[in-house]
Amino acid sequence: MPDSNNTIAAQQWRHADPFIISWTVSPEQIDHYQHANNVAYVSQLEQTSWAHSNALGLTIEQYKTIDRGMAISRHEINYLAAAYLNDVIDCATWIVECDGRLKLARHFEFIRRSDGVSLLTARTEFVCIALSSGRPKRMPEIFADIYGRASITV
Repeated sequence: MPDSNNTIAAQQWRHADPFIISWTVSPEQIDHYQHANNVAYVSQLEQTSWAHSNALGLTIEQYKTIDRGMAISRHEINYLAAAYLNDVIDCATWIVECDGRLKLARHFEFIRRSDGVSLLTARTEFVCIALSSGRPKRMPEIFADIYGRASITV
């Protein structure tokens, strides 16, 4: 997580107490319109989710050991403004739902650090699956506990 002096002021985020990582837009993420391609944003959603899960104490190694994972079932992405080469973007996420059984949802907001412009808001829904089969399976207790405690009320 970046130093708080280098991130967007707390009052600008859509929810309190965001988990934040930073992203600097690189040349390979620029498309023929000269802004960050939507694929780069989707990739950053995934990186932000994993960074948050890791910070909460859940790693891919644990997922593999217990044969469970949280797979994306739905993305809703609102592209609000363009990001450009070398923009530094603060990427925030919050767990907004965890039913403790099968489903989890996150909100995201990406804000350009230089001017405080919100570039993206998103909601991603996940379903717990057995990694070995890809089929929905009940969330293990460790997921329900950790993700449930991290969930905020919106």
